Amino acid sequence: MREKFMRMAIKEAMRAAEEDEVPVGAVVVMNGKVLCRAHNRKEARNNAVFHAEIEAITKAAKKLNNWYLDECELYVTLEPCAMCAGAVINSRIKKVYFGAYDPRFGCCGSLYNLVADKRFNHTAEVEGGILAEECGAILTEYFRKKRKEKQSEAK
Repeated sequence: MREKFMRMAIKEAMRAAEEDEVPVGAVVVMNGKVLCRAHNRKEARNNAVFHAEIEAITKAAKKLNNWYLDECELYVTLEPCAMCAGAVINSRIKKVYFGAYDPRFGCCGSLYNLVADKRFNHTAEVEGGILAEECGAILTEYFRKKRKEKQSEAK
């Protein structure tokens, strides 16, 4: 099941890339069923908070008419940052599954592990590395293409 839902998140990441957004996708699952899918929308919304996780959590809360997502799991192609880990804590998501680790900004085990910090009023389980190579390759290719475009513009 983990790979099935991560593949859905990967499809969302690919949609983000097609929209010239950093290719990160997310899926919220409740009781084995997909509640919603989302991807990064920072460029489209011209706002730094529109990460895939925030978009997915917002959609799930709207669909359930409840911000309390304690029966939900989040699948995301890249390890959540501090902002998104905070959203996981505040929305009470029970488990986070992610693909690629993010050693620079990851806050579900790499740089920090905010969602496991017992000082918060909620903790979430985390499992990383699901289809990590595939998830990481999407990001690598996207940034390779962006660097190449930038070099072409500079000439």
